[in-house]
Amino acid sequence: MQTGKINVQTENIFPIIKKFLYSDHEIFLRELISNAVDATTKLKTLASMGKFQDDLGDTTIEVSIDSKKKTLTVKDHGIGMTADEVEKYINQIAFSGAEEFLKKYKGKTEVEQSGLIGHFGLGFYSSFMVADKVEIRTKTYKKGAGTKAVRWECDGSPEYKLEEIEKTDRGTEIVLHVSGDSKEFLEEYRILELLKKYCKFLPIPIRFGNEKTWEPSETEKDDKGEPKQVEVEKPRIINNTNPLWKQMPSGLTDEDYKKFYRELYPNTFEEPLFNIHLNVDYPFNLTGILFFPKVKRNYEIQRDKIQLYCNQVFVTDSVEGIVPDFLTLLHGVLDSPDIPLNVSRSYLQSDQNVKKISGHIMKKVADRLEEIFKNNREEFEKKWDDIKIFIEYGMISEPKFYERAEKFTLLKDTEGKYFTFEEYRKHIKATQTDKEKNLIYLYTTNIEEQHSFINAAKSRGYSVLVMDTPLDGHFINALEQKFEKSQFTRVDADVVDKLIKKEEQLPSKLTEDQQKELTTVFEGLVEKSKFHVVFESLSESDLPVLITQPEFMRRMKDMSAMGGGYDFMGSMPDNYNLVVNPNHRLVGRLAETSEEESRNKLAKQLIDLALLSQNLLKGSELTSFIQRSVDIIQ
Repeated sequence: MQTGKINVQTENIFPIIKKFLYSDHEIFLRELISNAVDATTKLKTLASMGKFQDDLGDTTIEVSIDSKKKTLTVKDHGIGMTADEVEKYINQIAFSGAEEFLKKYKGKTEVEQSGLIGHFGLGFYSSFMVADKVEIRTKTYKKGAGTKAVRWECDGSPEYKLEEIEKTDRGTEIVLHVSGDSKEFLEEYRILELLKKYCKFLPIPIRFGNEKTWEPSETEKDDKGEPKQVEVEKPRIINNTNPLWKQMPSGLTDEDYKKFYRELYPNTFEEPLFNIHLNVDYPFNLTGILFFPKVKRNYEIQRDKIQLYCNQVFVTDSVEGIVPDFLTLLHGVLDSPDIPLNVSRSYLQSDQNVKKISGHIMKKVADRLEEIFKNNREEFEKKWDDIKIFIEYGMISEPKFYERAEKFTLLKDTEGKYFTFEEYRKHIKATQTDKEKNLIYLYTTNIEEQHSFINAAKSRGYSVLVMDTPLDGHFINALEQKFEKSQFTRVDADVVDKLIKKEEQLPSKLTEDQQKELTTVFEGLVEKSKFHVVFESLSESDLPVLITQPEFMRRMKDMSAMGGGYDFMGSMPDNYNLVVNPNHRLVGRLAETSEEESRNKLAKQLIDLALLSQNLLKGSELTSFIQRSVDIIQ
């Protein structure tokens, strides 16, 4: 038996490993199984090259727990190690990396978030985050002198033991003697959870105990003569070793993609709208499948649905900084060996490979959307309402995506018809150009609540767009900056004849004195700080009183609710215009009524009707309105 001291001049490395290298100790299992996969893959490569000619046998990696001995074991049937290789790879290389790590990062707070184990060859030593003692039992695939099986042991101090042992099968066993404060890793459910999280798609089969399942019996029959279903115990294989993203798209069907989506998200019941299969090998390596989910209208976005892998090893489901922010609304998988396995978020955001990959993903998403639009516009229009928020978000946040997306982005009107930007521009140019030659885009944020205003606009021959997503306030701002001589105005921002200012204007049927007198009446019945009374000459068929809210004020308040630099607007009180139509016969009757109580009662009824149309009449005011209406009817 050989004993020795691991060469660490600075200080005992193990407390540093336990305290700093990972904020999440569960990563140790990923590191150990990744090493086992590497060892097995190397042996398979040697066999394919003819440098290993024995039978490969079963190469399944086995994970097991012994709750009595308080051990967790990861066993592979890969290349194994000789005593010299254990000395080289376990005692020397890892700790020369540790020395460099300590010199560079000791005492810095960034260490806790950096997760640099893999970069410095310390993956194996992450096991000491959860173990008081670690054993390695290994036998090399090589033949001849110096190839006997060996056992290495270390209890978390710089001392280790290395001795020859009897071991007949090739490969390596890592045995962790789990510490008292990490006993959760001796629970079957916890290890199963971690294996499914980190190892679900590794290329080598991973077994964790057995599982019971039902299968047709080879000997027993039921009453109908069919094979009887019997319960059998089978090895529990954790992973799909050939996931869909590693396969060629040409050989896959829509059903294959849907099945894989259900494999990724077993608790999701909705199917994705469509997908993008990524397969790039130059100038970087990137594979993956991205799915377009139905984005909820309430904007409850889950940003942890894209899973990032490095050679099929799960890295993270927090991909901000790796893909453009708007693409985090997608679901799916990205796999690239060019994205470092263990690096800080700030490093990812400045890494040139990551930036190239990010740009490429955005391009492929735009390509796919444009392809669907061009080849099957009808299908694209059916999906539009479900992908609208996603595309708007991309156009607002990424100028390069805007340049691509303006070709296939759609605008929908209240009739349910869809237009590209250019198509809609031509559609409204003749009717919705104002006297200053500006093109006015009218829109509604709620068809039901703004129905009367929409009808008034349609009666003038105007078209009204539906802009009812939470992002539309910001999106409209972005479009106004891009479109030349154009303006967006909500359909209830003003009376219909002033939404699009033309040369002609209707005369008023009331004298100036009558209007002044009625202004005093209306002002006496509303909060002056909240409502500004104005007279606008409309047609006799328009409503007698309307409530409008100036476009700028309302839009800024809407945007403040979504964030984006307008927070100060959210605290400002709402302000409205109370617009009186002097050409309506009820307003004419009001001007002719000299009895104060009757005049105030009629004016109040007209005001409340206008408030009711905007959903602004509530509480005691609504109760009074209902009682007054009954009195008038009687």
